Amino acid sequence: MDPAAEDAPAVNPVPETPADLLALATRHGLNLTEESVEFVDFGLDYQVALAADGAGQRWVLRVPRRASVVETMAAEAAVLNLVGAHLQVAVPDWRIRSGELIAYPAVPGIAGMTLQDGEPHWTVDPTSADYARRFGALLAQLHSIDAERARTAGVEVRTPQQVRQQWREDIEKVTTHFQVNPKRTDQWRHWLSEDAYWPQRTVMTHGEIYPGHVLVDESGAITGVIDWTTARVDDPARDLVFSYALGGEEVFAAAVEAYADSGGQPTEHLLEHCRLLWSAGAVGYGLYALETGEQAHHEAAAAQLAADPDGGDPA
Repeated sequence: MDPAAEDAPAVNPVPETPADLLALATRHGLNLTEESVEFVDFGLDYQVALAADGAGQRWVLRVPRRASVVETMAAEAAVLNLVGAHLQVAVPDWRIRSGELIAYPAVPGIAGMTLQDGEPHWTVDPTSADYARRFGALLAQLHSIDAERARTAGVEVRTPQQVRQQWREDIEKVTTHFQVNPKRTDQWRHWLSEDAYWPQRTVMTHGEIYPGHVLVDESGAITGVIDWTTARVDDPARDLVFSYALGGEEVFAAAVEAYADSGGQPTEHLLEHCRLLWSAGAVGYGLYALETGEQAHHEAAAAQLAADPDGGDPA
């Protein structure tokens, strides 16, 4: 099992049955029991499953859904090597990495959110001030990783100017291909034009650190963080925004207070920046729909972008 195996575009369809998945794992030297297989179709980029080997060790298996995902594996591996040596919580330790499979021993803990029959099931309360404080302290630790150390490790680094410019380009691309509610475009123009919203420094970020990717123990303590596909040095708000989006302003304030107490450096207009950043999340989905070319995603992104950001009828 060589975690540094050469990446190549995935050409096989994702496994549809436990037997298919076991055959794939066996080809990579990992022998699992069929009765232990549990599919967790949670991510847009990977099909995810859990299974145990003969000794009872639980494994996570990630099967890329398309070739473009395979191209990001090396970058994610570099991130894991960096953050694994820095954080006090666990991250995935890849034992297998190929163009058709990533596998690693399960990170300890239970995901803060899972999907059951398509509906979210919460292990943690995202409106809890206690969880917010734990979350803020974790982010302070992650964001303290030196940007130059990240660059040396092979992690993508964006300057504050590059972050802002990338948003300009992404918004322009999405508004070119989709009909976007004018209220959204007005908000985004205001956001991009106001210097006070934008960070003067960028930090090591996860990018999708919502409860589905945060593992906790029975006491609610954070034990691990998974799925580092979108991690890079970027705007610290891209991590903090999840506390605002899921918990509201009071919970966000608790997270930011813990963040600052643990060494984080919140900016003056962080709340308003996070409000607008969350609104711009529809841009990311539009880009994803364009990348995949899948009609279902295109239609869903179009509906989201056309919707009134304040909850009214689409334009």
